[in-house]
Amino acid sequence: MHCPFCHFEDTKVIDSRLAREGDQVRRRRECLRCKERFTTYEAAERSLPRIVKRDGRREPFDEEKLRKGLTLACEKRPVATETLDSLISRIIRKALALGKREVRASSIGDWAMQELRAIDQVAYVRFASVYRSFEDVRAFKDLIERVEKDLDPEMRKGQLSLIIDDAD
Repeated sequence: MHCPFCHFEDTKVIDSRLAREGDQVRRRRECLRCKERFTTYEAAERSLPRIVKRDGRREPFDEEKLRKGLTLACEKRPVATETLDSLISRIIRKALALGKREVRASSIGDWAMQELRAIDQVAYVRFASVYRSFEDVRAFKDLIERVEKDLDPEMRKGQLSLIIDDAD
């Protein structure tokens, strides 16, 4: 590993630990010449499946595209970055576990919705509104009513209300 500061070819590892739910190894390194320290991340190279879009097009799995959509859904919500990272890791593991060379985009979207529903109702509804291409207010209302009705009491404790009750 080359030092990013002085470009010397030799560094030593001074600390290693697992990162991102064990998907990566985080290493603290020190340059043997300039003594600067820096962090590297090591991950196994994975062959993610290609994504089959609704119109039949195929494209490479794009983790950043998934992250962008989920981040947008969680914007201004009490969802930690680490929670989002874990959610994305679980979706990627599901895609890899299928052992297929191609996965339908709808499967990725469904997995993302399941994950979001468990952590934040509002983020779930935001993501669903784009993913399901809602075209009218009635579709939103139906989804919100379903979410409110189906949420188990344990999950309800940690969630903010979707609809403010004016009677309170």
